[in-house]
Amino acid sequence: MSPKRNQAAIDLTEFRQGWYIVILSVVGVAISINAALLYGFGVLVIPFEEAFGWERSSLQAAITFLFGGAVLGLQLVGWFNLRFGIRRVTLVSLVSMAIGYLATTFIGGSIWTLYLAFFLLPIVGMGALAVTWTQLLNLWFHRNRGLALAIGLSGTGLTAALIPSLLGWGVSTWDWRAAFVILALLNLGLGLPLSLLWLRLPAPVRQGEQGDANGEEPRVVLTGFSFREGLAQRRFWVCNLALSLVVSAVVGLVTSTVPMLRDKGLSAAEAAQVFGYFGVSLILGRLVVGYLLDRLWPPGIAAISLALPALGCMIFMWGDTDLVMLSLAAALIGLGAGAEFDIAAFLIARYFGLREYGRLFGLHQGLITVASAVAPLMFAAMLSVSGTYGPMLLYSTVATLLGATMLLTLGRGPQFAIHPHVVKA
Repeated sequence: MSPKRNQAAIDLTEFRQGWYIVILSVVGVAISINAALLYGFGVLVIPFEEAFGWERSSLQAAITFLFGGAVLGLQLVGWFNLRFGIRRVTLVSLVSMAIGYLATTFIGGSIWTLYLAFFLLPIVGMGALAVTWTQLLNLWFHRNRGLALAIGLSGTGLTAALIPSLLGWGVSTWDWRAAFVILALLNLGLGLPLSLLWLRLPAPVRQGEQGDANGEEPRVVLTGFSFREGLAQRRFWVCNLALSLVVSAVVGLVTSTVPMLRDKGLSAAEAAQVFGYFGVSLILGRLVVGYLLDRLWPPGIAAISLALPALGCMIFMWGDTDLVMLSLAAALIGLGAGAEFDIAAFLIARYFGLREYGRLFGLHQGLITVASAVAPLMFAAMLSVSGTYGPMLLYSTVATLLGATMLLTLGRGPQFAIHPHVVKA
């Protein structure tokens, strides 16, 4: 067999050893609070409006508070994992998040009770945010890290496909409280048992360190930059700015594509059909890019995939109402959207190591979350001023191309030497 074929083939050794980590990560990402509440929130809008008289425009602000709490939780989880251990923090978070969901069933009266609940939930559940599951995949997979991350993060596809229907069934059968009870049961009945069974760090543990007299768990050797060293790296801020630009464009496009298509004269069914290609290509892009990241120069793969939404924007700007071309545009945007999170997790681990991955990736995701929260507001202002989606599409084109180009400046990744710092299991 030729070397080229060997390089292209998927080495199944890591998957045979860590298949259960992949499954655990898929489940963990699927029921993580940011994904579950974000995709399921639409089901709750009308029930909240009917139960409490809260206006729909005011209800949308709850997602901003959710993102705000996530930003804080993402900054704390890396430090907690280093201090108390990934397994312990995750298990406590799954239980705390379930309790938080159940407590949310007591909200009412002022809409600020909803805002407070949405702000606190990702903080009490910080250990079950996506940063934990990506760190676990990064620790277990080296040769197939990109593909493993892609599969694990595809859990959001399950969320989008299943959670709205599941919550909708609960709300229609009982009332809005059923949605939060269901989310609590998913954490206690699915996330917690699987984490108790499968959540562990890989060998090798530090030589001769199999626990101590005080009952300390074994600790895995990690290499890479410290948090302070990572903050001082130009590459870290290149990643932050580049991916924030791309995410701001993609999030705005996700929230605006269907109404934009309706303005072009498409029916609701046609607009939904076109947007359906976004979801399909999101999963496809995630898997293909994950596979290629393991085998080719990561910044090059990242730049190409994240520039694809710019082509989609150009089709939307200058194309007509041809369904094939509009579907192609939605698919190109979906390819970039699906790849972004995988690329971020891969690049942070590749260029800064795993020694303080949780804190560095948590900070990165916090900045990305801010960009995600600001983008819809920015695009709404553009639409209000211009009355068209042209400025939004122009911004998205420039932002994705600029962000993709910036990643090309990362160069080759460093080779980390063995480092004495360790992380608790």
